[in-house]
Amino acid sequence: MSQERTASRQRAEAVLRRLAGEEARLREDQWRAIEALAVDRRRVLCVQRTGWGKSAVYFVATALLRQELDGREPAGPTVIVSPLLALMRNQVDAAARAGIRARTINSANLDEWDEITAEIHAGAVDVLLISPERLNNPDFRDGVLPRLAATTGLLVVDEAHCVSDWGHDFRPDYRRLRTFLGNLPEQTPVLATTATANERVTRDVAEQLGTEAVTPGQPRPDVLVLRGSLDRESLRLGVLDLPSPAHRLGWLADHLDRLPGSGIVYTLTVAAATETTEFLRSRGWSVAAYTGQAEDADRRAAEQDLLDNKIKALVATSALGMGFDKPDLGFVVHLGAPPSPIAYYQQVGRAGRAVEHAEVLLLPGTEDQAIWRYFASLAFPPQEQVRAVLAALHTDRPLSTQALEPLVDLRRARLELMLKVLDVDGAVRRVRGGWLATGEPWVYDEPRLRRVAAARADEQQAMLGYAATTDCRMRYLRDCLDDAEAADCGRCDRCAEPLFTAEVSPAALTAAQTFLGRPGVPLAPKKLWPTGLDAVGVPLKGRIAPAEQALPGRAVGRLSDLGWGGRLRGLVGPGTPDGVLPDDVAAAVIEVLKAWAHGDDPWPHRPAGVVAVDSRTHPVLVGSLAERIAAVGRLPLLGRVTSAGPPAGPRGNSAQRVRTLHGALTVPDPLADALIGLDGPVLLVDDLVDSGWTMTMAARELRRAGASDVLPLALAVAG
Repeated sequence: MSQERTASRQRAEAVLRRLAGEEARLREDQWRAIEALAVDRRRVLCVQRTGWGKSAVYFVATALLRQELDGREPAGPTVIVSPLLALMRNQVDAAARAGIRARTINSANLDEWDEITAEIHAGAVDVLLISPERLNNPDFRDGVLPRLAATTGLLVVDEAHCVSDWGHDFRPDYRRLRTFLGNLPEQTPVLATTATANERVTRDVAEQLGTEAVTPGQPRPDVLVLRGSLDRESLRLGVLDLPSPAHRLGWLADHLDRLPGSGIVYTLTVAAATETTEFLRSRGWSVAAYTGQAEDADRRAAEQDLLDNKIKALVATSALGMGFDKPDLGFVVHLGAPPSPIAYYQQVGRAGRAVEHAEVLLLPGTEDQAIWRYFASLAFPPQEQVRAVLAALHTDRPLSTQALEPLVDLRRARLELMLKVLDVDGAVRRVRGGWLATGEPWVYDEPRLRRVAAARADEQQAMLGYAATTDCRMRYLRDCLDDAEAADCGRCDRCAEPLFTAEVSPAALTAAQTFLGRPGVPLAPKKLWPTGLDAVGVPLKGRIAPAEQALPGRAVGRLSDLGWGGRLRGLVGPGTPDGVLPDDVAAAVIEVLKAWAHGDDPWPHRPAGVVAVDSRTHPVLVGSLAERIAAVGRLPLLGRVTSAGPPAGPRGNSAQRVRTLHGALTVPDPLADALIGLDGPVLLVDDLVDSGWTMTMAARELRRAGASDVLPLALAVAG
């Protein structure tokens, strides 16, 4: 090693000791990355396991690059593109320990943008952390990004698998990095890191980052690829095959005390996270829920409680993933399997980073595949919907996402994903006030979309294979990630004696069955019309008139519930046959009505009559539901709200649903006559509430026809 490189390593070791303590030493693979970045100014792609020390690499490299050495001017600030605010907060704190001045620009500190920008231009910032979404914020893109790119000393792309739509967590905003790369000064070092990339994702990431291969599958000669072993010696993997959601909840309540320290319980849906949290609390466990639907302040408080070991577990959806850093996390349990071994490996990698042993358990469910199919249905839209959006954007003024919704039948999350992809592809551009079409030619890449969908299907089969394998589970995961060093771990429940059995105590099982068997979820009434309806000829806007609103309603359960979800999916899910209301579900409906009448939040008045919604998919089911309620409650069956419109499309947005329903729902004359003088509200029944607009519009027509109030009741709620 040359004298210069020896001195650089000594300086690097000194920075590491400030960062991680006096006993810390750089491993050879970490030094190779730092040397390539800070000394040779190269591009580096690190595919390394969680806990390998990627933050140490880019903080140490930053410290070296920011020093004036051997007559070389100090480099500009390091820019870290990071996916989550949680990671940003952790990294800012870690940088401070190493004497590195780090700032972040994100949606939570808008009032600090001008101050931080001035600090960057003054050279007072060593590290700037930004989200990939920030790269296309119009103010940031046009006002900050050009000068930032021109002065960047090191670009770090964290969780770089997000660049690839072959990866398990593709984020189109990451592809904007190619523009950023194109504006970097020559020989600016670049570091891309991920713990979850197989060979195909690695090649695609290299291409997206502008490191195209000279020959297929081979990175450019000036790119250093550091791919290490993905074994996690501290993790002990296991799978428990339990017959029902009640068994899984009961098992968890019985065995949480045997799991070391504090940890994470992952669920596939928000409803499952909520139910699991509530049940475990009822059994005396200190746990908190963490989902994408929670307020940011609540999520941060839950994170901190876990970091401080104030709770035994965080019950979380995949919203808690990349960026959460608790080195002493003692266990990860999955109630339901993620749709790919790669996603699973990333989530379990949160555990065991600074402890000798951590327990990792998968409790798969029969409902997992139905949930995978639902999320797969939210992929990139078909060509005719994309073309409709592009046509709508060929205007002289930008359109917001809300303004686009009445023009195309896509839910907002899916519409926003599509717009981001089109933006990256150059077909649209985000500007102040919304989106504009660029007029650039654009090709719908259907072959690639089919290949990605096929890859997703293969990953799902591989996840089923993980649960069923009789071989080493860690080796199976490492093989899925193309780890050339994959070998039997000697620790998992296939290599060694299983630590846990599937035994559930009768008390815990009974408690879980009782908990999950409780029917009844609230239906909140709509109070505002979707925006932009006037653009499609629907004269509704603003607040729904109180005299046309429904009252709060009830449903037996959600399709995603751990308890009633499976039963209801088999009754009203997509493609299910029509038929008479089964006795067990009828009994649950009666229980819901009893609780509604006498519970903590009862209806204001007892229903005076029953009205059915004219169902296109389950008319016999809805009709028998109305008849059963009328008979048991000794109420008159008043009739149906009829529909003349087309059947509802799958998972459409609110504006499109209102557009379809407006003028299509009718209260027939005999029903209108029956409403006159009715002494009490109408009970309006349907099979499934999806967007909620059928119930809202039907209730509006009933109120306009003379009903004093409307109480919605459904068998199920989608989602």
